[in-house]
Amino acid sequence: MTTTVAPPGKPGSLELADIQGNILTAYGKEGFPKGRNLLINVSDGEAGRTFIRTLLPLVTTAVRWSSRNYGHFGKVMVERPKVTLNLAFTFWGLIALGVPVRLLDCFPDEFIQGMALRAMILGDAPFGRRVTTEWDRVWQHEDDPQNVEDGKSAHILITLNSQMDPATGDPVPELEAMTTMIRDLCSGSGGKLTVMIGHSLGGTDDCQDLSALLERQDGGFAATAKEHFGFTDAISDPVFDGQFPLDLQQERVCGNGKLVGGKWAPLATGEFLLGYPDEAQEIPISGMFRSFGRNGTFIAYRKLQQNVVAFRRWLDDTAPRFGAVFHIADPVAARETQMAKIAGRWSDGAPLALFPDFAAWLASTTPDPTSGIMARRELSNYTFFDDPIGSKCPIASHTRRANPRDTNGPEPSDGTKPSSSGTVLTDRRRLLRRGIPYGQCQPDATSEGEHGIIILIVCASLSRQFEFMQQQWVNYGVDANAGNDTDPLIGLRPPKAKYIIPADPALGRAPFIADALPQFVETRGGAYFFVPSMSALQMLSLGVIDPT
Repeated sequence: MTTTVAPPGKPGSLELADIQGNILTAYGKEGFPKGRNLLINVSDGEAGRTFIRTLLPLVTTAVRWSSRNYGHFGKVMVERPKVTLNLAFTFWGLIALGVPVRLLDCFPDEFIQGMALRAMILGDAPFGRRVTTEWDRVWQHEDDPQNVEDGKSAHILITLNSQMDPATGDPVPELEAMTTMIRDLCSGSGGKLTVMIGHSLGGTDDCQDLSALLERQDGGFAATAKEHFGFTDAISDPVFDGQFPLDLQQERVCGNGKLVGGKWAPLATGEFLLGYPDEAQEIPISGMFRSFGRNGTFIAYRKLQQNVVAFRRWLDDTAPRFGAVFHIADPVAARETQMAKIAGRWSDGAPLALFPDFAAWLASTTPDPTSGIMARRELSNYTFFDDPIGSKCPIASHTRRANPRDTNGPEPSDGTKPSSSGTVLTDRRRLLRRGIPYGQCQPDATSEGEHGIIILIVCASLSRQFEFMQQQWVNYGVDANAGNDTDPLIGLRPPKAKYIIPADPALGRAPFIADALPQFVETRGGAYFFVPSMSALQMLSLGVIDPT
């Protein structure tokens, strides 16, 4: 069931020059398929402030440039960069930079505590083990606050996103030049700034390299939207008020906003940017934080290792049994259908809600989801209103857990079917995702290789949005009618976990119980970061925080 867009209202007016660019724009979709992340430790506040002042003119803002996929985001104001640069800070990083205690006390508890110490909430702790022993070397001390004193704690995150040379598939030379500049600034600080090492298990690399998966095209290379399991990724993202010019907002909001009386409308700006009203019409953090936090946000940085070999072997073992139960004789159709039932989408991104079986998927004329506005709109504009038990798209599948859309609402007391409308429960859990894969995974890849995705999860409230989704919807199954069964794709689970794929009751067939699911995705590191506005970055660089 598709729905229409709500009548346009006046979109929020955002201060684009004050907002860092990776909040409003998913760089990977906009012609920046390469990337590199660096972590900096600061042992001297003045050196850290000088470092920020040096980088400040290079920070990429949300001011519009020509967009590859959507034409112009309104009036083009700046030249499209070869490499973007953005900055974010841990709580301990703000301490190291000399932020006053009065302001530090205004930050939310989950940010102060940090992601590693909240591993049990997030499902990152593998059943009682100390979580950071399973993480990359660079993250292994994030659960010990004492490391702020001994140079082992991450303070500043620098994210670089790069255009690509299509002839070679390599990043443009400006990426290495900018990386070298950052290294030189740190090496010239007399030990006061350190580029942290160890972005792999036991490794000594000082950065995390990123790359979209590439395919050969016209004698060169082109970036794809695929991730290592084989799914087309990053099709839908929430649309919030003011994020786009009005004409583009009306196009993008279908399927990506909130449902109001069966029509799509943009979410409140304050769900993703601080200093604006959220869906409760509140500005939750006030006082002296308001001027410092406005136009900033929080991110959960997650390095997610994909166990691709385990995923492929499990499909090889179970797809024939699944095909037998669901009466799918073609082994290719059985495998593709089982993949779709786990993810909630077919491998090209087409949703099960619109294309519920293999024949419908093959017969569809769904365009490439990377091709532009209409493709994205068509692949996102659906609800689960006509699939209450999940016979089309299982309620416990990955995408339906992550965004239940019009499900999870109250049942009418008179026994009638509920209308297709959104719920506050869903609207207040939406997340912006900014991710690029790392590593390569060829058909002969081994389990030990480095291959997965680095994802930056953007939200105004880490606890209400990210942590709730991760704990309640990914790693607990009550809202998905799945008991204690976790998300079949990314959930943490004990050995011999199961996943039930419902069948259409009208066909009189039994559901398929997919048993002995391996751990497909493992967290290899991460932290919570505050992404300041450009104004707040200026304050940090000068060591002068507005006390009002």
